Amino acid sequence: MLAALKKIDWVIIVLLVVLMVVSTMLVRSATFGYSGYENYDNKTIMFFVIGFAVALTVAMLDYRFLLHIWLYLYIAGVVLLIVVYLTAPEINGARAWFELPGGLQFQPAEMEKIILILSTAFLIGRRNGGPLRVRHDLLVIAAFSFVPFMLVMIQPDLGNAIIYLVIVLGMLWIGNVRYSHVLIGLTIVLGTLIAAIYLFNQFNQEIHDYLESKHKVHWYERINGFINPAEASEKEVYQANKAKIAIGSGGLTGDGYMQGDSKNGKFIPYPYSDAIFVVIGEEFGFQGAAVVLILYFLLIYRMIIIAFQCSDIRGSYIIVGVISMYVFQIFQNIGMMIGLMPITGITLPFISYGGTSLLLNMVCIGIVFSVKIHQEKYEPAQQLAV
Repeated sequence: MLAALKKIDWVIIVLLVVLMVVSTMLVRSATFGYSGYENYDNKTIMFFVIGFAVALTVAMLDYRFLLHIWLYLYIAGVVLLIVVYLTAPEINGARAWFELPGGLQFQPAEMEKIILILSTAFLIGRRNGGPLRVRHDLLVIAAFSFVPFMLVMIQPDLGNAIIYLVIVLGMLWIGNVRYSHVLIGLTIVLGTLIAAIYLFNQFNQEIHDYLESKHKVHWYERINGFINPAEASEKEVYQANKAKIAIGSGGLTGDGYMQGDSKNGKFIPYPYSDAIFVVIGEEFGFQGAAVVLILYFLLIYRMIIIAFQCSDIRGSYIIVGVISMYVFQIFQNIGMMIGLMPITGITLPFISYGGTSLLLNMVCIGIVFSVKIHQEKYEPAQQLAV
């Protein structure tokens, strides 16, 4: 075990410790004077301590064992997504969380990210680096990805559903997909997006009425506020506009720690979670935001190095999946606060408050460590017959 610990990337550990300090400070500032959220900074430290223990425990487990049981994990993940939709109480318009003792919550959609990464790594790894085929590879991967994607969409949880797509697309790109297939896929995606925007504008009122009847009008408000900001109501663009005002008020150096005015939960909803970047921009300005982005850059850079050094191509695919997930979450969370992306419930990795997302992010780090530690020679994955 000591020999394995020596192989862990301690630069990543140091970066995570720094992110823990940043997260705790920001959560404390975001919840200061916010009734009912007084201990969130202490809970953040607790989640990180547990997360480090979980990451080191997972690191000791050979990641190839997880690849070996990927199908069982996949089935378990799908079952949990079905059960949570059928039995969980509705929170913020979605059936996505199991209520646990002690006031804690568990979101299966977060765990499904890890399962999807492992499943896709196994399926791509069958080719041992060879070009991916349409019928035997791409369609199979699409089928396995479609099931959790749709189960999360109906919760509804658009943010995590999009992350699933990004994970799979990032892994397919590194998995040696043919350029012709990429061109076809991009054409389909772009055409679908253009058609969706056109139909949304053509049947705007009908979509609004339908979603309102289903008590999902917040979906319409977020989409319409992003697509048609000039014509949207004040309610539809309220959070996006207030976020930009708060971030802009920070200027170059910010207003100072604990000095921001946007964190009472009325000006900016959920400033300790989804909107925590607003606290960074307002209190620490452009300089603070740049420091956070540099920390993320270093974290991803270290994972890229591990992926390049991996002797098992499946291990590299796993790390690419983790990187794709982190990069998109960072881009989406920051982008929606500065008006580049629509508002979703995606958190800022390792900084936003949230036990489930933080612990599962730590599991991902543990799997990355496992890939680095277990680099003994291996037998290539058996290629399936065409």
